[in-house]
This record gives sequence, C-alpha cells and structure tokens, in this order.
Amino acid sequence: MEESSIIEKLLLFGLGRQEAVIYVCLLKNGELTGYEVAKLTGISRSNVYNALASLVERGAAYVCEGSANKYVAVSIEEFCDNRIRYLQEQEQFLLLHAPKRQLPTEGYITIEGYEHIMDKIHHMILGAEQRIYFTGNEAFLAKWELEIKEVLAKEVKVVLLSEKLPENLSKEKIIYYKRLPGTEAWDPGQEQIRLIIDSAYVLTGDIMGTSADTCLYSAQKNFVNVFKEAMSNEIKLIEIHNTK
Repeated sequence: MEESSIIEKLLLFGLGRQEAVIYVCLLKNGELTGYEVAKLTGISRSNVYNALASLVERGAAYVCEGSANKYVAVSIEEFCDNRIRYLQEQEQFLLLHAPKRQLPTEGYITIEGYEHIMDKIHHMILGAEQRIYFTGNEAFLAKWELEIKEVLAKEVKVVLLSEKLPENLSKEKIIYYKRLPGTEAWDPGQEQIRLIIDSAYVLTGDIMGTSADTCLYSAQKNFVNVFKEAMSNEIKLIEIHNTK
C-alpha cells in the first residue's frame, strides 16, 4: 500500500498529518533522534520535536532516554487497539451524557456518500427489533453478513430479495426471494438498494460506491407504506412465477 494511503488512515486515528508522517518514519526506521527524523522527513526540527512530543502523549511513540533522546514507534497494532479502546470509553460517556435528539419522523433525509450510506445501513440493521426487508445484488448483501447474523440471533425476521442469495448467508434462517429478470438495475455498475426496518424506516437509492452516491431515508408513514406495498407486490409476483 502506498505510504500516502497509510498516512490518510492514520489521520482517522487522531494524528495530525505531520505526526502521521513522523510515525510512519519511526515504524520504518526504528529508534531515531529528532535530528534524524527531521533529516529523513524534511520537516523542520522545531516541528519534528513538537510532533514527537505529541506522538508520545498520544501513545504512538516511546522515548528511549540516553545521551541523546531517541524515539521509537509503538506497534501499529497496539496503537490502533489503544485508540479504539479509548474511543469506546468516550462513546459510553457520550451515550450517557450527551443530548439525545432523534431523527424526524416526518419528512425525508438525503444521505450523501457511499461510506455514510454504509454507516446508516449498519445502524439500521442492528437497530431492527422485528423485521428487515432488504433488496440488493448478491455482492452488496454479502457485505452485511455479520450484521444479519447478529439480528437473526435476536429472532429478527430477515427477508432478502436478490438475483442470488450470498453463499455466506445460505445456511441462515433467512427468507429469500429470487428477483425476477428485469427487476435489477439497468446499469451493471449501479445497484438499487431498498431497506425497510420494522415497517417504520426506509432507506432507498442507487449506489455506485462513490462519494456522489445518495440515498433517501425516511420514517414518514405514507412513504414507508408505499415501499412496503411495492416490495410486497414484487414478492407476490415472484411467488406466482415460482408456482408456474
């Protein structure tokens, strides 16, 4: 993987860009003085020493004391694990003390960007209490193996509509309907998804795996009912076709 990609991922763990560059430098080269880091990275010595102090404070580096202090990177596994554990602790505090405001039950919300859409699907599935209806292609539905298995363990009813049931879900207690030819998205690079949770929430849209993807989310009762009826009609057509 390119070093720039690694640095971008480290930014997600709370490091500044210069800190991430220096951390990667330490991972690659072992124990280094601030002077050596500055020489290898091209970052000014004053900025290097500030960043090294910050890395030590953030638990990403240790100081090896001697005639000249040297710095060594904490392993990437340990650093990431510690940051995740720290954030989980902060999450518990926020869940207890932060103001709670639910999404509106009327109106519609546009969710933009593939990653944000994926995040929303994750939380919608795990938040299901009674039933899930989910339409998508085989590859897309396969991404939700862990979430689907988790809600099945809670006795949530899961209904999937696709051209083929993902192999990793084939042995689960899923109600599956094979979509009829011509009901899939016309563009092979584009996938239409529909997700209905507990007959109360809908997420629908066309995605291509880019930041330009958009989906519509709503808890508006009439909107939800329209999608429930459309999916119910599709299931009836499938059942009629299968009896021929």
